[in-house]
Amino acid sequence: MSKTGTMPTFLFDSIIFGPVWSRRLGESLGINLLPANRKICNFNCVYCECGLTPAGSEPEGFPHALQVKEKLIARLEEMKQKGEYLNSITFAGNGEPTMHPDFGRIMDDTLLIRNRIFPEARVTVLSNATLAGNSAIFEALQKADLNILKLDSAIEETLLRINCPRGNFRLAEVIETMKRFQGRLVIQTLFFRGFYNDQHIDNTTETELDAWSDVIRQVNPEYVMIYSIARDTAVEGLTRIPADELERIALRLEQAGIAVQVTP
Repeated sequence: MSKTGTMPTFLFDSIIFGPVWSRRLGESLGINLLPANRKICNFNCVYCECGLTPAGSEPEGFPHALQVKEKLIARLEEMKQKGEYLNSITFAGNGEPTMHPDFGRIMDDTLLIRNRIFPEARVTVLSNATLAGNSAIFEALQKADLNILKLDSAIEETLLRINCPRGNFRLAEVIETMKRFQGRLVIQTLFFRGFYNDQHIDNTTETELDAWSDVIRQVNPEYVMIYSIARDTAVEGLTRIPADELERIALRLEQAGIAVQVTP
C-alpha cells in the first residue's frame, strides 16, 4: 500500500524562537536563518516537521545578518535579566541553515554575543552537511561547539528516498566531508519505516545497518544520536521505531566503542 498524502506541518515565524526543551539538547534557543513561514532547503525529507520543500522554492528572503544579531542580543539579554538558563543556542528553523549567504558572519556574531551574555551555553548547528564541503561554510562550522550532521542512510538509493536531495548530490562526497571534521561532530540518524511514492522505505534492515555502522566507524564522531518520529511528518504512511529496537541498533555501535544517545 502506498501513502502519498501530505500531513499538517509546522513552520517557525520568527528569527529567534524559544527557548524550547529539546529531547537532545536541553533548553535550546533557536535561530531560524530561513524566511519566516516558508521552508527553504536543499533536502526534502519525507519526515520533516516543516513539510515538503515547495517546488521551485528559490533561496531568497533570508533575514539580514544585522537583524539576526539584534534579535539575538535582545532575546538573550531578556533571558539573562529574568534569571533563565540556557543549554544551547541552536541554528535550526525552516530548512538548512548553512544556505544563508552570510552564515559565516552570523556564526562569528553569535559566538561573540554568546561569550558576552550566556558563556555557559553551547552554539549548536543542525545541518544536513551537504554544503560543508564549501571552504567558507566548513570554516564557520569548525567554530561551533556542536555540529550535528544528518546521516539517515549510508546507502545512496535509500538516502535519496528519505531525504530527496536537490541538485548534484553525491553521498560519497558528504561522507568524505564528514571525515574532515576529524571527530568534532555528532551524527544524527532518524530511523523509520514506511511508504512514499509507491516505494518502501526502511533504514533499519541488516543491510542498511551494516552499511551505516561502517560509515559511522570511518567518520568516528564524538557520538551518535539516534531517534525516531515524534511529530507530524511531511507525508503520511511513516511508522516510528520503538525504543527497544533503537536500543538494539545502538548496541551495534556501542560494541565498537562508539557512544550513542538514544532518544525514544
